[in-house]
Amino acid sequence: MNNALNLIGRLLLAAVFLPAGLSKLSGFEGTVGYIASVGLPLPTVAAVVALVVEILGAIALVVGFQTRIAAAVLAVFTLVASVFFHAFWAAAPEQAFIQQLMFFKNIGLIGGLLVLVSSGAGAWSIDAKKEAQ
Repeated sequence: MNNALNLIGRLLLAAVFLPAGLSKLSGFEGTVGYIASVGLPLPTVAAVVALVVEILGAIALVVGFQTRIAAAVLAVFTLVASVFFHAFWAAAPEQAFIQQLMFFKNIGLIGGLLVLVSSGAGAWSIDAKKEAQ
């Protein structure tokens, strides 16, 4: 049962990141504009980094490849993104509640990712197949 739950957990985590990365790819200019709107430097570079981290990280979680590394990178990425894009403490009062919800949702995602960093991908993964060789 643990291996099935581990795979389901990886798939559910990837379900957050893959669509986000693909939407950044298809709406690249909008993503760059949004990043620029919060004052981050090099918004084009940041958009490329974000979509690469989200897409490749999600794929790595799905197949269980370098899962601990992928989960750690996604956790750091999510923390940084949360601070810059869901800063509820600096939001207008009418937006603070939604930003707070988004921020703490991301904190929960980080928790799940850290469990993967700790436990690895489980038996149903490329990582496990490589270890067995």
